[in-house]
Amino acid sequence: MSRERLYIYDTTLRDGQQTQGVQFSTAEKQAIAETLDKLGVDYIEGGWPGANPTDSEFFDSRPKTRATFTAFGMTKRAGRSAENDDVLAAVMNAGTPAVCLVGKTHDFHVETALGITLAENTENIARSVEYMVAQGREALFDAEHFFDGYKANPDYALEAVIAAYDNGARWIVLCDTNGGTMPHEIYQITKAVIAAGVPGDHLGIHTHNDTENAVAGSLAAIDAGARQVQGTLNGLGERCGNANLTTLIPTLLLKEPYASQFDTRISHDALTGLVKASRKLDDILNRVPFRQAPYVGASAFAHKAGLHASAILKDPSTYEHIDPAVVGNTRIIPMSNQAGQSNLRRRLAEAGLSVEPGNPALARILDLIKAREAEGYTYDSAQASFELLARAELGLMPEFFEVKRYKVTVERRKNKYNKMVSLSEAVVVVKVDGEKKLSVSESVDESGMDRGPVNALSKALSKDLGRYSQAIEDMHLVDFKVRITQGGTEAVTRVIIDSEDAQGRRWSTVGVSPNIVDASFDALIDAINWKLLREYAGAAQGAAE
Repeated sequence: MSRERLYIYDTTLRDGQQTQGVQFSTAEKQAIAETLDKLGVDYIEGGWPGANPTDSEFFDSRPKTRATFTAFGMTKRAGRSAENDDVLAAVMNAGTPAVCLVGKTHDFHVETALGITLAENTENIARSVEYMVAQGREALFDAEHFFDGYKANPDYALEAVIAAYDNGARWIVLCDTNGGTMPHEIYQITKAVIAAGVPGDHLGIHTHNDTENAVAGSLAAIDAGARQVQGTLNGLGERCGNANLTTLIPTLLLKEPYASQFDTRISHDALTGLVKASRKLDDILNRVPFRQAPYVGASAFAHKAGLHASAILKDPSTYEHIDPAVVGNTRIIPMSNQAGQSNLRRRLAEAGLSVEPGNPALARILDLIKAREAEGYTYDSAQASFELLARAELGLMPEFFEVKRYKVTVERRKNKYNKMVSLSEAVVVVKVDGEKKLSVSESVDESGMDRGPVNALSKALSKDLGRYSQAIEDMHLVDFKVRITQGGTEAVTRVIIDSEDAQGRRWSTVGVSPNIVDASFDALIDAINWKLLREYAGAAQGAAE
C-alpha cells in the first residue's frame, strides 16, 4: 500500500494570536516560527499583513524557513476589482509564496454580514483566487463557516468552494468556524465535497474546540479524504481554541491507521522535540503548562496508584499508550498517601537512590508522607520536595547551608509622586561552610514595582550562599500557587513553587504553614536544595543498606 502525503499547516501566529490575552511581539513571532520550522510543519501562517504594525513588521523580517510562509487576508470586496482592492493588496505585498484568503460560504453570513448577493460573493471568491494564481502565489481558500453553511444551504456552500477550486486554489480549507460541528458530520460533509468535485488532496480542515472535538473533527476529515490539517501549538485560538497540533501531530505519526498511511515532513527525530516546543510557547506567553495535556503534559505519563506503579515496573506498556521519550516527555511516579512501596522504590530509583526491598526506611518514609499530607502537604505535585524528604530519612541528604534566621517587613510609604506604595524587605542569615552570611534584599523590580515579601525573601536567600551561589544563578521561579487547606481561624496555607533552570529542568516544591511567608520560604529552601543536589551530584551519592 502506497503512503499518501499529509500536510501540516500551523496557524499559531495568526489564529493562535486571537486567543484572549495573547499578543505576540515581532521577536516572539520570529522565535515561534523558528520552533515550528524545526519541528517540520509544512506551512506557517504568519498573520494578516496590514492588520496591525506587528504583523506588517514580522513579514518584513520573517526568518528563512523550509516551511512555506503564508500570509492571511480576505477576498476582495464587492464593487472593486482584485487589482484595485487595497486590503487584498496589503496581503499580496507581503511577498509570501503562499496566500490564504478567507471568504464566506454560509448564505446567512453573505446576505446578513456582507449585505451582498450570493452571486456577488461567488464572484469575489473566484476573482480573488484567480488574481493570486496569476501573481504566481500558491492560493489557499479558507471557507469560513463552511459546515454550518453546508447544513443550511449545501448547494451554495459547494458553489463557493468549487469557484475557488476551479480558479486555481491549491487548497480548499473547510472551516468549522463556530466549533459546533460533530465529528461524524465533518466526515459526511467532507465526503460530500469530494463527491462534488474537489479532490481530497486539495482539501484542508480547520476546526475549533468549542465542543472539545477539534482534534476528533480533524481526524474525521482526514478519514474522509482531506489531506491538509490546520491547528495551533497547545491549541491556542479564539474562544476555546483551535485543533491542538501537539496532540494531532503525534497521533498522526504514532497511531494507526495514520502512521502507516501517511507521510509528513515531521520526522520521528523531530517529534522528540515536541515537549520542548510546547513549553517554549508557554514560556513566551508566561503561562503555566497544562499538566494534563495529552503527550506533552507533565502528568501525561504520571502513575499515582500503587497498582499502576507496580505494573509499570514490570512493563511500562501496561499503563502507557506510547513511550514518553518518543515525544520528549518523561515518566513520573508521584508520591502520595495512596502510594505503596512499589511507587516509592521506583521514585527513589529515578532519583538515583537504590533501596533494597524490606528496608525499614521505606515504611518510615511512607508513614511520614501520609502524616505530612494530613497536615496539608502534597507530594503528588511536588516531586522535588518528596525527594528531599526521602533523602533525609535515608541519611543521604547533604547539608549545603543552614538558615539561622530570617525576617520580612512590609512598609507602606509615599513615593516621589505622593502616592502610597508598598515596599517589602527581607533579611536572611545563613551558615555556609561554618561561616554566617547576612543578606538583605528589597522586592522592588527595575520598573519600581513592589513584587511582594516572597520575592524579597527569594532574592535575599539566593544572594549569598558562598561557593554555592554560582550554581543557582540560572534558576528562576515560573509559578507560585497558594491554597488554603483549612478554613476559619486555624487556616493552613499550602504553597507550591515551580522552578526552572537554563538546562530546561523544571521541579516543584511545597511548603505548609499557618503563615504564608513561612510556607513560601520552606518551598524556596527546598527548590534551592534540589537544584544544588543536581549541580553537586557527588554530594548526593549513596545507597541505602
